[in-house]
Amino acid sequence: MPRKNPRSALDERVAPAVPPTAPSKALQVFPNPAPERDYVIRFDVPEFTCLCPLTGQPDFAHFSIEIVADRLCVETKSLKLYFWSYRNEGGFHEKVTNTILDDLVKAIAPRWCRIHADWFVRGGIRTFVTAEHRKKGWKPAPPVTLPAD
Repeated sequence: MPRKNPRSALDERVAPAVPPTAPSKALQVFPNPAPERDYVIRFDVPEFTCLCPLTGQPDFAHFSIEIVADRLCVETKSLKLYFWSYRNEGGFHEKVTNTILDDLVKAIAPRWCRIHADWFVRGGIRTFVTAEHRKKGWKPAPPVTLPAD
């Protein structure tokens, strides 16, 4: 009895006509479940990629985002697809970082947001870009200092 090739099932698989997910600039939002409280939402995006606008070569960055939401929060999957949408776009590090902040502020109007981008070494130089937004009139609660034991 001839042995069946274990890869034959994979070879017969047909790719979907439309991929189940695709890059998108649309940031989906949902109501903040605790708008009465200031709390920090942190996102870590360790695999960001875009293109150098001068050479067309890939640029890589690690983004950290901190948000104190107001009425709306950003939905995580849409944020992933948003970051993916930069994969084939050229942009200077400073412009990309500030555009991401602007788009988040436009989508959710947070009380506060900080984006820190750690751009990997290119030409012997590592670039760090931090951009921040603070809603007019918003002040954070004073920090709590706990007694040492």
